[in-house]
Amino acid sequence: MAGIARIASECGHRVTGSDAALYPPMSTQLEQAGVECRVGYEWSHLEPPPDCVVVGNVMSRGHAIVEQLLNSSIPYVSGPQWLRDHLLRERWVLAVAGTHGKTTTSAMLAHILIEAGGSPGYLIGGVAARTQKSAQAGQPPHFVIEADEYDTAFFDKRSKFVHYCPRTLVLTNLEYDHADIFDDLEAIQRQFHHLLRTVPSEGRILCRAGDPNLQKVLDMGCWTPVETFGFEEDSDWCCQWQAGQELMIQYDGAAYVAQGHQPLGMHNALNATAAVAAAAHAGIPVQTAADALASFEGVLRRLTQRPTRNGGVYLYDDFAHHPTEIRASIEAVRERHPDQPILAVVEPASNSMRLGVHRDSLAEALKEADRNWLHVSQEMQWDAAEWGQAHGQVSVTTDLATLEAQIREQLASGGVVLVMSNRAGSDICQHLESRL
Repeated sequence: MAGIARIASECGHRVTGSDAALYPPMSTQLEQAGVECRVGYEWSHLEPPPDCVVVGNVMSRGHAIVEQLLNSSIPYVSGPQWLRDHLLRERWVLAVAGTHGKTTTSAMLAHILIEAGGSPGYLIGGVAARTQKSAQAGQPPHFVIEADEYDTAFFDKRSKFVHYCPRTLVLTNLEYDHADIFDDLEAIQRQFHHLLRTVPSEGRILCRAGDPNLQKVLDMGCWTPVETFGFEEDSDWCCQWQAGQELMIQYDGAAYVAQGHQPLGMHNALNATAAVAAAAHAGIPVQTAADALASFEGVLRRLTQRPTRNGGVYLYDDFAHHPTEIRASIEAVRERHPDQPILAVVEPASNSMRLGVHRDSLAEALKEADRNWLHVSQEMQWDAAEWGQAHGQVSVTTDLATLEAQIREQLASGGVVLVMSNRAGSDICQHLESRL
């Protein structure tokens, strides 16, 4: 929503907005864009009546301001629909969908298009380290968007991505998630198939090779040429990479080395390969796209290294909140610091985590670290303390002081602290950064 507000402002609209809380980096972005923001949902924030209210999917029936809005004559629309109607119809949309890797792949793709001399629009779910922005209107023809499968609004329960109508679609992977709105994996696959129905026959779908859940989506019907990417030798875009080495991509009988780009983890090697493949479909020479990765500085809170006062202690801030992502982040940090103990801190704040859907797979993912903590809140709907006792390598804490003290005990001779949470404020990392 903050990105859409920024884009609307850049397009010449006068934009104001309300949220339950405002915090950096999004609040900083909006302030820089001249978007007036207010805390809380008061009817006075809609006076005088605006021409249109863009409603985020956090708002639901029964909320006072929603009921007032419905009883008024003020037009309203969802964020994805507003974006489609006012901007995307005229653009070559490059969308990145999947359970994991959407933000980083989208940011890489936008970066490649910029480095190739373009001025693409983009909307991603994180702040690119180099531009310090998550969104911009840009100039035609290209627009890069992180295509989320979460539902659109209280009045539109379709996935957001069905509004975007991409010409280039990247499918990174597919697993069960968002247990608060999807009953099972099949329900998510149905939404992904709806997305496939919007891609034109002259477009391109770039799909992770060997993903059985994505293959089932394709088998439901596909009318667009498909190319695959992955480590598998029979992938159309074959990714070759080992820790500490530069990325190499093989395509159509040729090999392309991304000189100066050493991915942090196998998952980021795949993200980079997908971004290069998507850029190539948009007309960027493959080597040009690969070369652009050397200047990619990442996305904030995607394995971002934070400063510490102790040279023997390393602190990473990461958005991982699904067991697959948690495992991948731990493995990536292990590759970078092979001789250091890895101390993993997970804040299970996503709806699926709080419901306990991923309890069993979370325990498996955490086995890759040397010591683990769950930092939990009262929102948990399962007994994390009992779960932690059953999996002896996991400690459960409820306050930052206890967490800090326990981590300090483990850092006598140095180590790596990896904090993983999708909670917006990243309070854990901020607290540890000032004290370690």
